Amino acid sequence: MKYNEKIFVAGHNGMVGSSIVRTLRKNGYNNIFTFNKNRLDLRDSDSVYRLFDEYNFDYVFLAAASVGGISVNQNYKASMIYNNLTIQTNVIHNSFISGVKKLLFLGSSCIYPKFAEQPIKEDYFLSGKLEETNDAYAIAKIAGIKMCQSYSEQYGFNAISLMPANLYGPGDNFNLNTSHVLPATLNKIHHAKLNNKSTVNCWGTGEPKREFLYVDDLSDACLFLMNNYDSSEIINVGVGYDISIKELVYTISDFIKYKGDIVWDLTKPDGTPRKLLDVTKITNLGWKSKTDMRSGLEKTYESYLKYLKQNIN
Repeated sequence: MKYNEKIFVAGHNGMVGSSIVRTLRKNGYNNIFTFNKNRLDLRDSDSVYRLFDEYNFDYVFLAAASVGGISVNQNYKASMIYNNLTIQTNVIHNSFISGVKKLLFLGSSCIYPKFAEQPIKEDYFLSGKLEETNDAYAIAKIAGIKMCQSYSEQYGFNAISLMPANLYGPGDNFNLNTSHVLPATLNKIHHAKLNNKSTVNCWGTGEPKREFLYVDDLSDACLFLMNNYDSSEIINVGVGYDISIKELVYTISDFIKYKGDIVWDLTKPDGTPRKLLDVTKITNLGWKSKTDMRSGLEKTYESYLKYLKQNIN
């Protein structure tokens, strides 16, 4: 990408989109276009068509999506599949017809089979049954991948698809009802310490393992791949190691200095047993994550405290 070319970041208010904007600016890209929801509903095909027709973007980062933790994915499947299908369909199609040079689509590690061999290679895509709790979201993301690949195959459209590991960092969603495991746990334990609670309840057994990628590392990978990767085949982005949910919870407890007990609610689902991505492909291209878990947690906690202060005030 040239520094003066027009770059559209869809979903700039979210954790990933805001991080992509920060990374682009940090690296000298300042011709960035973003639009708030009150001006642009990406689910509205006419509005998206008019946007692309007016601005003639050169590059598109598609980070806009409806996301949530197990509870949201399980209880709002219709919303998850509808919102994600309509957003990505409108943006991908209008990117193509308006002559965008290249589009980057962000998928998710949940597109892989529930019991995929570990670590998960890109070749395992569409090779088995999905995790039931988030199958609607996963199918929407799979449709986005196939749309990018189909437009590449039929029209020669340059669209790449990234599969990131579980993300965390500044700008995350800390709402206990809708957030993912790391921000939800951080929120719970912080308030338990603040209110001198003797116990904290956590979902499931704590045995499942997850790979956690700091969001600014993902946006760094997005920029790297936008400039260095042109295949329609999916590519994993991760750190190359995972930890159990139990280990994560106790690490956060230690980090926040919470002295109470963790109680595991066995009536709640665990989700996929393990999701460790094989990152050989992106490593061979010359990219590796830079942020260790401790540093990432410190930055995330700082962001969380700012979030609390803003919401109190």
